[in-house]
Amino acid sequence: MTDETANKRFLTWKLARRVAIGLFILVALCFIAVFLWVASLARDLPSHERLASYEPPITSRVHAGDGTLIAEFAEEHRVFVPIESIPDHVVQAFVAAEDKKFFSHKGLDYIGILRGAINSAKIKLTGGGNLQGGSTITQQVAKNMLLTRDQTIQRKVKEAIIARRMEEAFTKDEIIELYLNEIYLGARSYGVGSAALLYFNKSLPELDLSEAAILASLAKAPSAVNPYRRPERLLARRNYVLSRMVEDGYISKEEAEVAKAKPLQVTERLRGPEYAAATYFVQELRKQLIEQYGEEALQRGGLSIRTTIDTKLQLAAQEALQNGLEAYDRRHGYRGPFATIDPNGNVAEQLRDLTLPPGYGTWEAGMVTQVSADGATITLNDARMTSISKEDVEWAKRYKNEETGKAGLSKGDVVLVEVERTEQKRPGSDSDEDAEEEDWIYVPAKSATLRQVPDVEGAIVALDPHTGRVLAMVGGYSFFKSPFNRVTQALRQPGSSFKPFVYGAALENGYTPSTRILDAPFVYYDEFTQETWKPENYSAGRSYGEVTMRAALERSFNQVTARVAVDIGMPAVSEFAERFGLYDDLPPYPAMSLGSGETTPWRLAKGYAAFVNGGKEVTPTLLDRVQDRHGATMYKHDTRACEGCSAEAWDGEEPPQLEDNREQLVDPIIAYQIVHMLEGVVERGTARRASRIGKPLAAKTGTTNDYVDALTFGFSPDLVVGIWVGFDTPKSLGEGEAGGSVAGVIFTDFMEAALEDEPALPFRIPPGVRLVSVDHATGGIPTGGSGEIIVEAFRPGTEPGAVFDDRGGFSISGNRGASENGNGDTIDPFAEGLPFDPTDTPDDVADESLSDIY
Repeated sequence: MTDETANKRFLTWKLARRVAIGLFILVALCFIAVFLWVASLARDLPSHERLASYEPPITSRVHAGDGTLIAEFAEEHRVFVPIESIPDHVVQAFVAAEDKKFFSHKGLDYIGILRGAINSAKIKLTGGGNLQGGSTITQQVAKNMLLTRDQTIQRKVKEAIIARRMEEAFTKDEIIELYLNEIYLGARSYGVGSAALLYFNKSLPELDLSEAAILASLAKAPSAVNPYRRPERLLARRNYVLSRMVEDGYISKEEAEVAKAKPLQVTERLRGPEYAAATYFVQELRKQLIEQYGEEALQRGGLSIRTTIDTKLQLAAQEALQNGLEAYDRRHGYRGPFATIDPNGNVAEQLRDLTLPPGYGTWEAGMVTQVSADGATITLNDARMTSISKEDVEWAKRYKNEETGKAGLSKGDVVLVEVERTEQKRPGSDSDEDAEEEDWIYVPAKSATLRQVPDVEGAIVALDPHTGRVLAMVGGYSFFKSPFNRVTQALRQPGSSFKPFVYGAALENGYTPSTRILDAPFVYYDEFTQETWKPENYSAGRSYGEVTMRAALERSFNQVTARVAVDIGMPAVSEFAERFGLYDDLPPYPAMSLGSGETTPWRLAKGYAAFVNGGKEVTPTLLDRVQDRHGATMYKHDTRACEGCSAEAWDGEEPPQLEDNREQLVDPIIAYQIVHMLEGVVERGTARRASRIGKPLAAKTGTTNDYVDALTFGFSPDLVVGIWVGFDTPKSLGEGEAGGSVAGVIFTDFMEAALEDEPALPFRIPPGVRLVSVDHATGGIPTGGSGEIIVEAFRPGTEPGAVFDDRGGFSISGNRGASENGNGDTIDPFAEGLPFDPTDTPDDVADESLSDIY
């Protein structure tokens, strides 16, 4: 080796050493820089210790009184489930799908990180996309609960640091518990507990292996395998997860094959008639809860809300109200098609593009294809055909197109129809077991019914008169047509349904049900308004002479009611109505005695409840109990103490008695007298339609001037019901559309359904009531010439035939009107007298009182 060669080698070695030293220094500096950078990131990280006391947002759930789930309130639908209640196969499915080394690594999967880095580099070189980091379950918990979701190296480093810290601070069970309760699984569902309920309507322990794998399949990208829109992708992903579970030794190959063979069966939770029927109730409840606890607590606090609603009665209430409003609407004619399309174009596509009228429910849109003497042919939005009857076509002829001048239906008109469909399998498709969703078709019946969404509105409320628990409430024809709740928000005149409160005040001022009052025209000068007032009966120009208070209430005579109010003084009537909660301040004008003062169906039902429960005040409520996420009671409607209710075992003694702390609004005897007279309204008066049910009922109908409002309020011994019908913008319902014929039908239909399985219990009679047989026409002791004999309720000493005694005591059969004293003399403070024909039936006179003429 020459000196020159040796010198070159030395110089090369020297240079290499310097380069190596430089590289070492550079790497060291880079390492220090990275270390300092990571250290700076670590200082600013949120503490993983927060997870130890972490309480995720939880769904607030609303249950009916019978335990049925009727609503959920949440920004993120979540039901927190502790790890002890999560089945092993659910945990194993997620571990197999997302992080097979979860139980062995220390928070990071370094091979997975390297693989993710390589894939990320490839993605960036080929045009961009999201970074892949090979995240473990621990890292996903850190990202979802403590960090942002941005796709950056900085966030990935933070994620890794927190994951390492979490593994040191928590057990694997604690980490997987956080993960399974936090992960997003589609359709606003967070956590496996919520997803199991949403997709399968099951609790976690009820899930089979296939369903557990389906939930795990949703973890990666819920929208990509949506079970409703992409079922085939979801099944493929499920089968992959099951295969991974076999590879990881969690299940056998045979178990996987059985699970793979199962079809996809998912539910649509919180859908169906019972949920749609409860919309008004739920929205009213929501407003109340937000007012009491705030929207944050309701949407994220996981409240357990037990309501008063009875799902059976709620469905019956909605059905009765909708049927009644549709029947009224049909009586008043067809208003025409809601759209017109080109019959020569793609009819099905045009129909699918239309927006249907709000409140259409389950009805469908159809185009009139042909009209004949026998009916009309309708094309539906799937191009299938049905028909409507000759009667429907005749009904539609009332409609006249103002532009064309043509009456009835024409080709191209788009109408609503109610049509039943049956499920059938497409010809040539697989067997029933192997058929996919697209293999099934829904074939319409050959005939349908022409429909239209009513313009008229209504409301119905039903409550327990003893507790105030609201059992059903429907605030309109359809919440989706109008969310305005007419039970609680609509201020309307009660009309003749106010009369029981006038007569209740009269009973407090010496009247009895048998008091005879003159039904005849009179003119009264009102000092408050400084105007004259001339009340008239519904059948204007017709009067019936002397009638009993009972008959006047049963047949809803305006003139009698007005005379009674004037006699006892309107301040007494106003005070009585305010005491019962109908008004805060009712002006003492005599016209108010005929129901001119506006109030809500809610308040009117509350007032009627006090009659049937023995004169006790009730406070209507939608809530039984509210509990926080830990089960602590935040609200309880019944706060009375009950000694002995928490006994561990029954010792044979009488059950504990709860204190009755309700305020007594009126004497129980007077309350029962009103109830007893209102029974007569059902038996022979304006609410006689309800007598067909064959069970004890009491009610009063009501109609306001010009038939603007139609009402019926009534009760059985344990159920109070109120119905109002009218237009939101007040206008006449039409000649003859009175409370008995409009609202009374709804009342009867509802009560028939509500009491179907209930025994025919009589109304409770309080102590002190004396029941006496009287002549219905005169209210006096029956004679040989008496017509109908009834049993009337009196306070002892006020029944017919009571006489003065030597001690100065006396009782009367009536005062204020034509009455008898102990000497048998007739007292008639009204000079005019018109003959009363006891053979008149309710059909001979008005169904309703009506006129408030000033």
